[in-house]
Amino acid sequence: MTAHALAGSLADDGRRRVFAAIVLGAADVAQVAERAGVPTRDVVTALRRLTDVGLVTDAGGALSVDAARLRELARVPRPVRPAEAPEETVLRTFVRDGVLIGLPAQRGRRRIVLEHIARRSFVPDTAYPERAVNEALRPWCDGGGSDHVTLRRYLVDELLLTREQGVYRRP
Repeated sequence: MTAHALAGSLADDGRRRVFAAIVLGAADVAQVAERAGVPTRDVVTALRRLTDVGLVTDAGGALSVDAARLRELARVPRPVRPAEAPEETVLRTFVRDGVLIGLPAQRGRRRIVLEHIARRSFVPDTAYPERAVNEALRPWCDGGGSDHVTLRRYLVDELLLTREQGVYRRP
């Protein structure tokens, strides 16, 4: 059994209540139904699922938690997730669904967010009038994390956009 299967078997409120009643000493279906406050029919269904996954044993009508199986599941090593790049963490924190949630106060993190916005909004070596820059930046600001004017100023300050006689370019 995987951790996912274990979580799935205890995801239902009724099954959790049945499992808890057995953990607390209920030894048969009638006791489980009484202690868990669950109809007998639902207890039988929950017990079938809990015994199938190996959490509960039914030895001749005497119910018990399979403690050895739980210990075994606790010892199964978790799969190692590949390390996430720091840029991805920053972007996940400050950009959601293509909208800027807020600008980081830390300059390095702010630079990561601004580079992302510049890459997604502007084609290199293309001339943009100020109005077009504003229109490209407004959708990023729909979340209220910043306004397009501040965003435009930061992009110019960080040299991610250049401004010459009211015309902007991404170098």
